[in-house]
Amino acid sequence: MSSCNFTHATFVLIGFPGLEEVHFWIGFPLLSMYAVAVFGNCIVVFIVRMERSLHAPMYLFLCMLAAIDLALSTSTMPKILALFWFDSREITFDACIAQMFFIHALSAIESTILLAMAFDRYIAICHPLRHAAVLNNTVTAQICVVAVVRGSLFFIPLPLLIKRLAFCNSNVLSHSYCVHQDVMNLAHTDIQPNVVYGLTVILLIMGVDVLFISLSYFLIIRAVLQLPSKSERAKAFGNCVSHISVVLAFYVPLIGLSVVHRYGNRLHPIVHVLMGDVYLLLPPVINPIIYGAKTKQIRTRVLAMFKISCNKDVQAV
Repeated sequence: MSSCNFTHATFVLIGFPGLEEVHFWIGFPLLSMYAVAVFGNCIVVFIVRMERSLHAPMYLFLCMLAAIDLALSTSTMPKILALFWFDSREITFDACIAQMFFIHALSAIESTILLAMAFDRYIAICHPLRHAAVLNNTVTAQICVVAVVRGSLFFIPLPLLIKRLAFCNSNVLSHSYCVHQDVMNLAHTDIQPNVVYGLTVILLIMGVDVLFISLSYFLIIRAVLQLPSKSERAKAFGNCVSHISVVLAFYVPLIGLSVVHRYGNRLHPIVHVLMGDVYLLLPPVINPIIYGAKTKQIRTRVLAMFKISCNKDVQAV
């Protein structure tokens, strides 16, 4: 490999290749999704905090999940909107590294919280009499701290591994934001340590989490099928529907994006951008909708808030 006498100080983000003329209009649906994500997750955090009946492990984990989704979308969407509306394509090297760290660390934290929620469902259904003793609010708070520490520590080395690389060829990324796989593929120097560490971290975090989530639901299904009545089985499965939907909304786009990065060299660039945006935006948008529709307390409080707002508007008229 030839020597590299300089390294790029910026990277270039891309929107949807071939659709540059309508980028301005594409920005509005993205803004709408971002607004739904911010509003929905803020509502979830507010209601769980104010409603004492929701001060239970499952909803405290949900509150943590909403906070993570807020941070994840806010760390990326302003720059994405600037790209589509103002053609602001360049991002500095340090800003790209920071964005990359937050995306991967927050995703790892979210994966850990989803595992904790699966464990909560397992205890609630398979060992209901021990639920309050095993998962009290103190233990729940400790799990949330462990999730943050775990996600942060595992991904702190990634910026350091990127900083050692030289970038003197193309500096054009294949997404509207910075992720490790995308950035390292532009390097002029050996990326083997990045590949090995990145794969190891994915297996130790997402891989382990998926394994134990699957194990939890295997044990849950086995226990539910042993319940005597059909109504009891339906109720038990109903308590898991929201969490299963959130797990699928997180892991399916993640797996799809990983497959595109690994085997999608011949795919049209727009597929890379689309899969990246789905991975980034789907969970923050859909999670509060899923739990808002399924959880009676959240649904009732939201409807009550809108009713009060409408009554005030009528009185003002």
